Amino acid sequence: MIDITKIDGRAVTINAELIELIEEIPETVITLTTGRKLIVKESRQKVKNLVKSYKQDIFRQYLMEEQIE
Repeated sequence: MIDITKIDGRAVTINAELIELIEEIPETVITLTTGRKLIVKESRQKVKNLVKSYKQDIFRQYLMEEQIE
């Protein structure tokens, strides 16, 4: 899950696994696999970095669990 800011200023958390497409036209538009579109304040690159960080955290947790076993 990643935290983003909708264009109206509301902070929301979205499932990063559902992101299908990120466009800048000029606003950043996130399209989810459900077909829903979100216009957000963050840049395309910022959203990409948030998703990357989220996935790295998940992978790190997995590796830590494997080391414990």
